[in-house]
Amino acid sequence: MISAAQLFGAIEAGGTKFVCGVGTGPHDLGTARIPTTSPDETVAAAIEWLREHSGGGLSGVGIGSFGPVDLRRGWITSTPKAAWRDYDLAGTVSRALGIPVSLDTDVNAAVLGEARWGAGRDLANCLYLTIGTGIGGGAIAGGVIVHGLTHPEMGHIRIPHDRGADPFEGCCPYHGDCLEGLASGPAIRGRWGMPGEALPPDHPAWALEARYLALGIANFICMLSPEKVLIGGGVMRQQQLFGMIRAEVERILAGYVRRLPRMEPPALGELSGVLGALALAERT
Repeated sequence: MISAAQLFGAIEAGGTKFVCGVGTGPHDLGTARIPTTSPDETVAAAIEWLREHSGGGLSGVGIGSFGPVDLRRGWITSTPKAAWRDYDLAGTVSRALGIPVSLDTDVNAAVLGEARWGAGRDLANCLYLTIGTGIGGGAIAGGVIVHGLTHPEMGHIRIPHDRGADPFEGCCPYHGDCLEGLASGPAIRGRWGMPGEALPPDHPAWALEARYLALGIANFICMLSPEKVLIGGGVMRQQQLFGMIRAEVERILAGYVRRLPRMEPPALGELSGVLGALALAERT
């Protein structure tokens, strides 16, 4: 039996919900969902849940958060969510529980979770992308999460935008027609007047979506050379997209890159992020 001293806490901090977890891995993880409202209300509820479900015996907490984040300070920084700007998320949780807290982006946590327990096991190089309300990516290269001065912002790369074929201006509040601005869930709704789940599989939206995502992925393949590209998020519930994206990537790269990575859903499904946060906690 696992003692309380070996338990870890996890928070996947999302724009609409916080997923909190306590455990040591997929086999014993207990979770709860808390709506994302104000920082004080949401974080207090998450802390209380972690206390209650761990008996106060956590060894550490990992947080995978929406961003951008300052990894050095543990803060959320220039998020479009005004109430959360410049918020000391890691410090608030650490002070309340009296234990170490490790914070990274939600997508970096997700790729770490997949590398620890999911589709990225035994891979030194793996890329995770989420395509939903926003677009983000996390990568492991040489067995290490890719960081830099801050952290990668894969959803905000600039890709070709043919306004003749697609006059939609994009919906990113910072960049307009970056990858997120053209291919996220809100972009699909803004362009076609309805959410993606309301569109049939043969709707022209999906060929355009596959084109934009393939442009981004082709760039990531050229830069990072991942062994797998794991693509999750609500938009990717359209299973036909996987084959369409791969065909577009092959067309875009035009035989120059002859060994393409597999492109598949994350094995941990919706638990990639919270399990990745648990893996972050193991490193505290």
